[in-house]
Amino acid sequence: MATSDPDFPSRAHLAQRPLDLTDSVWLDVLDAVDKTYIDLIDYQERLERQNTELEDLRQFLASILGSVTDVLIATSRGGMIEETSASLSQQTGLGRQALVGRYISDLFDPANRAMLEQAIFHVQSTRSPVTLELGLMTATEDGLRPSPLELNLSARVDDRARVVGMVLSGRPLGELRQAYADLGRSHEALKTTQSQLVRNEKLASLGRLLAGVAHELNNPISFVYANTHALEKYVGKFETYFARVQAGASRDELVALRAELKLDREVKNLHDAVDGARAGAERVRDIVADLRRLSSEGSGDLVEFDLAETAQVAGNWVLRASKQPVEMGFEGLPRLMAFGRPGHIQQVVMNLVQNAVDALEGVARARITLRLFAEGDRAVLEVADNGPGVPEAMAQAIFDPFFTTKPVGRGTGLGLSISHKIAEEHGGALRLMAVAPQGALFRLDLPLAGGGAA
Repeated sequence: MATSDPDFPSRAHLAQRPLDLTDSVWLDVLDAVDKTYIDLIDYQERLERQNTELEDLRQFLASILGSVTDVLIATSRGGMIEETSASLSQQTGLGRQALVGRYISDLFDPANRAMLEQAIFHVQSTRSPVTLELGLMTATEDGLRPSPLELNLSARVDDRARVVGMVLSGRPLGELRQAYADLGRSHEALKTTQSQLVRNEKLASLGRLLAGVAHELNNPISFVYANTHALEKYVGKFETYFARVQAGASRDELVALRAELKLDREVKNLHDAVDGARAGAERVRDIVADLRRLSSEGSGDLVEFDLAETAQVAGNWVLRASKQPVEMGFEGLPRLMAFGRPGHIQQVVMNLVQNAVDALEGVARARITLRLFAEGDRAVLEVADNGPGVPEAMAQAIFDPFFTTKPVGRGTGLGLSISHKIAEEHGGALRLMAVAPQGALFRLDLPLAGGGAA
């Protein structure tokens, strides 16, 4: 609608008039241009940095895909291969260009393709990973042959949590089965070695026991043997005398012969020899009884036994077999009834005492102390020595299998581990209570029997 106001300028009039721009307006325009240019420069720099980062990431991913031995495939939602590891090319004999853009199911045994397509549908619809065994068509000298492949399928999502494809990873089962077989053989070899070491440890413990027993039996047997020789001498004298009696010798001759053979004195000596032989035989009988009681395999029920007696006998046997002088002291209760298998506990005590003896090698005035006391419902045995002790750095590993501080050839590293296991099987515990430089102190606690302490 037109206006009749004469002062209102028309479009033609305005077009004919020059623009009236002040200096401030031009300055604002220039500032705006400069700011825009700076923003463009900043944007370009950020874009170049991002491009550099993307290129680094691309090279990093390419190096990973080129170095991994497992098959790794990235596909689109439609199942077309977008990226793959170099190992897939090695398996299939196809280059990367031949693989990218190919439908994933084309790489597998035709008999497995339906199963693969079902798995793809399941992963894309549920987003739950699927693992299955398929035959990958592998390049061989005789052409393409299906090779078993354990394949894991997982959904690939974007930043908006939309499924945009899949990631498939797998390893040839031939390698897995070979690795499993190798692992099985290694495990069996380890079990065999471990069994042999355990057997060696048991034999070593048995050797220490037998050495102590041999020393213990030596004295009474030697005494019996010596008395046997004496009895043979006495028997010879009496045979000579009775032969003359049977020959009808006169009384004067017999009196003279009796004095010559000193039969009156030998009669007394005969009684002493018989008493000595009986005492030696009784000592041997007692030792055999201790062996039968203490060397039980312990496969049966737990029984009440005297921990004090077991510890004393086991400790003395170890010391009798030792070649170095070690003083042993017993403190605490003379009788302490515990609940367990005495044969197994005897093995634990012998091991603790033997370790103490080994640690005391070269120590002046070496001493081992066995303390026995009751604490609540526990029967407690402490084995302490005045040796160098166990370094604090090693204290945490002292009960680990095959751990030893002894030189090579002087221990299997299983003694304390076996002893620890025996204590736990008895419902007790074996602990290292003290570290260097106070010497070593091991504490064995077992369930206290109903009889308790005396």
